[in-house]
Amino acid sequence: MTKAFPAVLPTLAALALGSAGATDLRIYPSFTEVRQPVTATGTSLNVTLPQSAWESVLPGSLDLEGLPFSSAAQTLQSNWLSSLEGQTVFLRRGDTTEPVTLVRARDLLVRDAQGRFFNVRFEDLSFSAAPPLNPQSPSQTLTYTLPRAGTGTLTYLTRAVSWSPRYTLNASTAGANLNALADLRNSTDLAYDVQNTELYAGDVTVQANPQAEAGFAADMVMRAVPSAVAPAPKIQTQGELRGLTRYDLTTPFTLPANSVITLPFLTPKLSRFERYAGLNTYFGTDTRTGTLNRSYRLEADQRLPAGPLTVREDGRLVGQTTLPDTRKGGTIELSLGEDPDIEYTRTVQQTAQVKDAKGNVTKTTYRVTYALESSKDRAVRAEVTERIGGRVIIIDTGTPVRNQGAANLRVDVPANGKVSKSFTVVIDNS
Repeated sequence: MTKAFPAVLPTLAALALGSAGATDLRIYPSFTEVRQPVTATGTSLNVTLPQSAWESVLPGSLDLEGLPFSSAAQTLQSNWLSSLEGQTVFLRRGDTTEPVTLVRARDLLVRDAQGRFFNVRFEDLSFSAAPPLNPQSPSQTLTYTLPRAGTGTLTYLTRAVSWSPRYTLNASTAGANLNALADLRNSTDLAYDVQNTELYAGDVTVQANPQAEAGFAADMVMRAVPSAVAPAPKIQTQGELRGLTRYDLTTPFTLPANSVITLPFLTPKLSRFERYAGLNTYFGTDTRTGTLNRSYRLEADQRLPAGPLTVREDGRLVGQTTLPDTRKGGTIELSLGEDPDIEYTRTVQQTAQVKDAKGNVTKTTYRVTYALESSKDRAVRAEVTERIGGRVIIIDTGTPVRNQGAANLRVDVPANGKVSKSFTVVIDNS
C-alpha cells in the first residue's frame, strides 16, 4: 500500500522536483485546488494530513479521480507525543535535567522517580529522538477501500493556499509605468513540491469554511524562490476562461510550509496616464469650502486583477490604495487623499422657479459656481463631478435625464492663481 501525498508530507518534502509524485496546484484568490497523483498497490489507500491541514480543506471537496472506491472512512490519529506515553522523557528544571515518565500527552502529565505526578510545559521537555513538526498536533487519515489496485488523482480544495497580485505605479515628469508582483501563500505545515501551477484571477464562489479562515496566515514569512530551482518560475498569461483569467508558472518549484513566495507578475503598458486634482460630491444649495484630492487616471493594455497599489513619484512614496479588477483598456481612477495646495469654494444661486396652480414648486433652476485657488508653482488640471438627484435633471444645455445626473467641470488652475467655473442645473419634479 502506498500512502498519498508523498510530495507534500514534511518528511518527504525534499522529493526531486518534477517527479511523478509532484503536486499540481490551481490557485485562486481565496482557495486552491490541490491535485496529487496517488498509487495503490493493494485494495486500500491511506491519505494522512495534519489536523491543521484538514481544517483548511473545504467540506465535501475531497475526490478521488480515476481510481474507483467502494467506501472511504476518516479517522483521527493520535499525535506523535501520544506515542511516548509510558516512556521516559527528560524534564529541564533550572540548570538540571532529570528523566521522567510521560503519563498523559494530552495535558503533559508526568511522573518523577519519587512517584509524584505533575503537569509540565512542552518547552521544558526533551527527547531521545528528534520530534516531528507540530508534535502535539493530531492528524486525520482517510482510508479508501478499493476494488483493485491502480493509480489516480486525489483532489481537494483548501483555503490554506492562495495568491494575490500587488502593484507599484512609478511616475515621474517623463511619464509612468505599472509593475506587478504575485504573492503565493501557503499557511499549512506542508511543503508542496509543485509540478504544474495555474493562477486564476476573478470571482469564484465556493463553500465557506470559517474555521479555516480564522487561522489563515497567522505565521507567514517571506521566502525567496529556492536557489535549487533553475530557472526561477515565470508567470505567463494563458487567456480567459468563462470570465476568469488564467496564468501559468513556467517551471516546477517548491512552495515551503508557512511561507509566501513572491514572483514578478505583470508589466502592462499604460496607454493613458493623467494626474489631476479631483472632487466627487453631491448637489445641495449650501455653500461649501474644502480641498481637492490628489488623483490619477490610467488605462492598461491588459486585464488587471484587483490588488493593493503603491504609488511613487520620482521614487518617493506618495500613497497607497486598491486597484480594482479592470478589463483590458478599462479606465482606472485613483484618489490618494487631499491636496491642501488646491482649495475650492462652492456657491449656489437660485435663478428661476416655477410653481403649479396650488403654489407648489415644480421646477427650479440653479447656477453652481466653483472658485478654485492653487498655491502650487505649476498649473494643475482640476476635475469636479457633482451628482444631482430629481425626477428630471437638465445640466447646462444637455439632454434631460431621469432620477440622477452628473455635472462635470474641467478646468486648468494656473500656477499660484485662481479660476472660477460654473454650470446650470434645472431640477424638474413636476
